[in-house]
Amino acid sequence: MAAPLILVLVVAATLRAVLYRSNIAEFISERVEVVSPLNSWKRVVEGLSLLDLEVSPYSGDVFHETPFIIYLFHFLIDYAELVFMITDGLTAVALYFAVKNYNKNLFKRQKLMIESNRYAADVAELMRTPMQLQYIPLKVASFYLLNPFTILSCVAKSTCGITNAIIALCILTTVHGSAFLSAIFLALATYQSLYPLTLFAPTLLYLLQRLYIPVRLKSRVFWSYTLQYAFMYLGSLLIIICLSFFLLNSWDFIPSVYGFILSVPDLTPNIGLFWYFFAEIFEHFSLFFVCVFQINVFFYTIPLAVKLKQHPMFLMFVQLAIISIFKSYPTVGDVALYMAFLPMWSHLYRFLRNIFVVTCMIIVCSMLFPVLWHLWIYAGSANSNFYYAITLVFNVGQILLVSDYFYAFLRREHHLVHGLCIRKKDGTEATLVLK
Repeated sequence: MAAPLILVLVVAATLRAVLYRSNIAEFISERVEVVSPLNSWKRVVEGLSLLDLEVSPYSGDVFHETPFIIYLFHFLIDYAELVFMITDGLTAVALYFAVKNYNKNLFKRQKLMIESNRYAADVAELMRTPMQLQYIPLKVASFYLLNPFTILSCVAKSTCGITNAIIALCILTTVHGSAFLSAIFLALATYQSLYPLTLFAPTLLYLLQRLYIPVRLKSRVFWSYTLQYAFMYLGSLLIIICLSFFLLNSWDFIPSVYGFILSVPDLTPNIGLFWYFFAEIFEHFSLFFVCVFQINVFFYTIPLAVKLKQHPMFLMFVQLAIISIFKSYPTVGDVALYMAFLPMWSHLYRFLRNIFVVTCMIIVCSMLFPVLWHLWIYAGSANSNFYYAITLVFNVGQILLVSDYFYAFLRREHHLVHGLCIRKKDGTEATLVLK
């Protein structure tokens, strides 16, 4: 499988190199769907200019990236395009090997469940075969590298790609069972954009499952390992933040980065849910609704972790989708990361109910974003309501997509245990209802 992966990497790199040299690169870098006030390359350049003048990049209201990013490009500014191309390639390779290792573990677990008679007798057609699993890692890597959302994000030099690479490395190290490296990369991802904090639950659950440690609140082994992992994670995060302080000799980056993410002061239009709502409400209500909106990203973590504690990889997929939908400054690069995992759940297609409608919604909305933006900003024949309406439809499409996969996943798990043909006591066929 090395040769097809290399071919995909070469094709992806060629596409990006061609677009970097095209006339539309500048146009893409200004699209509000592709960049946000947090990850815009123009803002990174402004921050670098301030740093060169020995002025704190956080002294104004322009730069909101982490010190890691500004010092990375302080040395690599002349190779920025290459850095973003390598970052995308690294993300794809990390996802490839993570999924490959996960599929091996999945097949072993499936075999163990069959041998222990935990599956019903008539579910042979639901079993995953080595042939089905063989090409999934390559599909995942291809879905990420060749996704138009990923390509646009790379050409715009959005720093979202770097965050995606760190998250992918966190997933890779988690799947390989390295708790220490997993904690470091999770801390880096949290440091970069705060919201990956919610990935703590799925990474911990996967590591516990790999070591055959049951998730029991009264288990001393469970709490011992949880505290060890939490200590490594929080310790890594503290060290990274302290290193940032020593680089800048200032704590200014904390309110400029994390305060900016949480308080949402910049209402530049994007594909998220925040900007229009907070532009319309009265100022004295803003704090309350900021808390309500922000809590959405974190609120679902515990109930989902309880429901999916035996399936941490699917939980990770759902959490990444929730982050991309409910974060304060989302871009298409965030959407591309969780969509790369869709080939992993190809065995759920038979149970999906609305996949055609949802796919059409997402594709049509993606095409209408620039059209409605032009009508609003340039032609003057539309207003912000039109653009926000298509944003709402796009996010509803994402929510329906994740909900559909969640339903399909739970239905398949139910069939594996109770059989494909489920009947009521009177002998009639039963209908499964997700509650």
